[in-house]
Amino acid sequence: MQRRSLSSAVSIAPVMLGTNIFGLVGDEAGAHRILDRFVERGFNAVDTADSYPHYTMTGKPGPNGALSEEIIGNWIAKTGRRDELALSTKVGEWQARPGLSAANIEAAVEDSLRRLKTDYIDIYFAHVADPQTPQEETMRAFDRLVTSGKVRTLGASHYPAPLLEEALAVSRDNGLARYEVLQPGYNLHDREPFESLLRPIVERHGMGVVPYFGLASGFLSGKYRTPADLEGRMRGGMVAHYLTPRGLAILDALDDVAVQVGATPARVAIAWLIGQPGITAPIVSATSIAQLDELLDAADLTLSEGQLSLLDRASAPPAAA
Repeated sequence: MQRRSLSSAVSIAPVMLGTNIFGLVGDEAGAHRILDRFVERGFNAVDTADSYPHYTMTGKPGPNGALSEEIIGNWIAKTGRRDELALSTKVGEWQARPGLSAANIEAAVEDSLRRLKTDYIDIYFAHVADPQTPQEETMRAFDRLVTSGKVRTLGASHYPAPLLEEALAVSRDNGLARYEVLQPGYNLHDREPFESLLRPIVERHGMGVVPYFGLASGFLSGKYRTPADLEGRMRGGMVAHYLTPRGLAILDALDDVAVQVGATPARVAIAWLIGQPGITAPIVSATSIAQLDELLDAADLTLSEGQLSLLDRASAPPAAA
């Protein structure tokens, strides 16, 4: 499978596996089966964070964080397939290790390496911007990790455009390793602020992009179309705001294209993302092998100009509609 470059050090297949639900949905054995299938199909990029899973997002009691990294680390130890992965994790959001101070980054990376049972991280993300810590302190700490070999590539997630520009300038002006990858929220419904504010930055600096929420919390799969569909669903509260005339028009367009290409709406939505300018690989999460296969199949689906135009018109952000 053709790899897409994230940096001079890391290349990945065109779909990335998100593991924010590891430790929250299903058991460890099921998560290991997902990882087995993902790698068997020729994909390599796996994304986690020290703060995953987010129990606080669902109201389910339990510890916030650490479990996803531990589950992946146990899989690596069991299979010995570390070298087949481009593995990313994050620092800065978890309530146990908040912020991007040098001391926190240096402690957090050691914790993540231990849980992941590895001696290096392919992509280490600043999970959230930290306006309270000087950017130079943060980037010097990250640079030391790259220089030491503990981290191969740096990334930024949840970064507003001004702070991303500032971080890149700090790295440039001080000769430090820079953010090479951006992980923004972006999907067929939620196209802003990525398209107008962030995409120009990443294109200007030649950064890779691995967007999260590629299916808008499951809305773009088409399984949520009325308030009744949300009842009793774990993500019901995260999806309700998509049930608008614009949201339903997007689902109609997805349905039309799905019929044309003989695929599911979810597969079409991910294929749309893969084909967008500047996108390296969207992040997808799956709770079953069948669901995983459906989403990975998007890498083999090429949409026509007419199909892309139909989806673009239906999903045009309100200001541009």
